[in-house]
Amino acid sequence: MDEKTEPRLNPKQLLKNGYLKICAPMVRYSKLPFRQLVRDYNVDLCYTPMILADVFKHSQMSRQAEFTTNFKDDPVIVQFAANNGTDAADAAELIAKYSNGVDINCGCPQPWAIGEKIGSYLLSQPETVKDIVDQVKRRTSSVKMQDGSSFPCSIKIRIHEDLNETVELCKRAEAVGVDWITVHGRLKKQKNHEPVNLDALKIMKESVNVPLFTNGGIYNLKEANAMMEYTKADGVMVATGLLQNPALFSGYDYTPIECVEKFINYSVGYGSNHFIFHHHLMFMLENVMSRAEKQNFNALYSIPGVIDYLKDHYGILQ
Repeated sequence: MDEKTEPRLNPKQLLKNGYLKICAPMVRYSKLPFRQLVRDYNVDLCYTPMILADVFKHSQMSRQAEFTTNFKDDPVIVQFAANNGTDAADAAELIAKYSNGVDINCGCPQPWAIGEKIGSYLLSQPETVKDIVDQVKRRTSSVKMQDGSSFPCSIKIRIHEDLNETVELCKRAEAVGVDWITVHGRLKKQKNHEPVNLDALKIMKESVNVPLFTNGGIYNLKEANAMMEYTKADGVMVATGLLQNPALFSGYDYTPIECVEKFINYSVGYGSNHFIFHHHLMFMLENVMSRAEKQNFNALYSIPGVIDYLKDHYGILQ
């Protein structure tokens, strides 16, 4: 981790420029090369993949593997999963000088996460969420941002069937100083292909006093603009849409070839394992490859092999 000697930007400073365009925390995929790539295409704020706070604080190996950054990786929010305030605050202290804030995952719907009492399990534990935010804010209070504000702590949640419960959860987090809230507009039991509840997102924006970002169901710039117009939110966070098209926020309908080339250069330069490198490119090229091409491409088992294939078939990096 590259520690900056200068105070870092508080992402809320960017709100004066219009709604924030945000790259979501995605398991495996929100690593440094991808974060650098999407910043080249109008993304304002990037999140890391979800990191288990208890493992991160105890393991030097975890810290080296889970969060790499540099001076260009700014602003970046480190997302932690924790089921108690102590673990979250310990982890936040470790990365406060290297990041622009931490986010607490209160929305992951995976059964293993619920079993660990993290992610969407916390949606029914508002007092635990409140304590986590409170401890993070208290333990990082000595870290000041460019504008003199305290080190940011946010939460990312999903909606409840009874939206009053969602409002109450947010109010408790607000009471202890949460800096902003990201709301995924689906229930924890809903799948990604199901519709996002735009009315719920609009109500949530009207119900809180901190910036609110929306998440879910965005695959192009037109949809992002429409969501912002309807909900009046302060930012839109995109996951799968950016995997498929990292240039989404620049108005591209499909991933441009120069974007693929940039990703390759960043991945080779910063370092990436074959699995993540290959899967990113599978997402980016999904709409331009035939079924036969996909079968051939998916069978490549090394980074040099992938690069050679793209040179031969698409003239990339010639």
